[in-house]
Parts: sequence; structure tokens; C-alpha cells
Amino acid sequence: MTIIATEMLQAYPADLGGIDRQKLAECIQDCYSCAQACTACADACLSEDDVAMLVKCIRSDLDCADICFATGQVLSRHTGYDANLTRTMLEACAAACKACGDLCAEHAHMPHCEYCAQQCRACEQACRELLGALG
Repeated sequence: MTIIATEMLQAYPADLGGIDRQKLAECIQDCYSCAQACTACADACLSEDDVAMLVKCIRSDLDCADICFATGQVLSRHTGYDANLTRTMLEACAAACKACGDLCAEHAHMPHCEYCAQQCRACEQACRELLGALG
């Protein structure tokens, strides 16, 4: 996916306003990867014996997945770029990833939650790095 994101950014015919294309491609990749990990984690939680104990985790997974996916979509569009909207999406995504990552880390004895927490941390970091690069 990073290769496709990178290729699409390189093929974009207009200037991206000085945005670091590599950081942008990495953030897009991490957003989509996190959305997939969170969706899979929520599904795996539903297969656990004590689903009632995991309701908050499932909700957090699904919220994070939706926010990450939407952020990846917004980051993939550049025509009529709105810097304020992009910053807001990145901040929301980083916050959702932090919350979900913290919650999944509490359940790290389940491999799916451990993997999800790791991906949430990577996405949170990528969003914060891109925010920093935007100035």
C-alpha cells in the first residue's frame, strides 16, 4: 500500500504545497493498516468467550477504524486542499489511535489486541509526524 500511495502522490500533477510526500504516503498507509487491524480486532473480540468484558474495546476498535479510514481518504485527496481540515483529521486520528491503543494494550494477553495496539501506536506516531511536518 505504501508503494501505491507513493506512486499516486508522485503521479499527482500539481504541487502539494510543500508537504513531505514520503511522510504523507506513510501516514496514508498507516491509517489504512490501522483501520484494518482495528476492524479485525473487533471481530476477534466478538469471538472471545467473555465478549461482555470486551464491549468497550470493540467500540473503541470500531470507532478508531472508521476515523483511520476517513483520515486515509482525506489525506488521499489534494485538489482544493484544506489545511485546517487536514490538521483536524490528523488530530482526531491520533487521539482515536491513542485511546484504542491504550485500551487494547490492557488486553495484550490476547494476540489480536496486542497487534492492534502496535498498529494504533504506529498510526498515532505517523499522524503526529505529519502534523509536525505541516507546521
